[in-house]
Amino acid sequence: LPDRNARGMCQAVCSALFPGAFNCCTKISDEIPKGILQRVERFEIQKADGLCHLEAVILYIEGRKFCVSPRIRKVKKWMKKNKHRTPRKKPHGRKQRRIRVIKRKGKKQ
Repeated sequence: LPDRNARGMCQAVCSALFPGAFNCCTKISDEIPKGILQRVERFEIQKADGLCHLEAVILYIEGRKFCVSPRIRKVKKWMKKNKHRTPRKKPHGRKQRRIRVIKRKGKKQ
């Protein structure tokens, strides 16, 4: 039990010091079992830049994370059909303000 607490504490501290470091896939699977894609709740695409050194597709199933190769044909097809399952990024506040300003200037003329 003490080992679990120490590991949890280290992970919490380390993830605060190095955000994103624990979200990277370090190994990927080149095969995917039948039926796995049907149970996926959401997915993310990991690019091989910045902190992460591997290109991967991260599949979230029942709170667990599975890392697979983005080159698997089944996965590519599935991702095209399920684009709505990717987490959407919120638009940046500055861009919204600039658009509003441009619209106002356009109305004045």
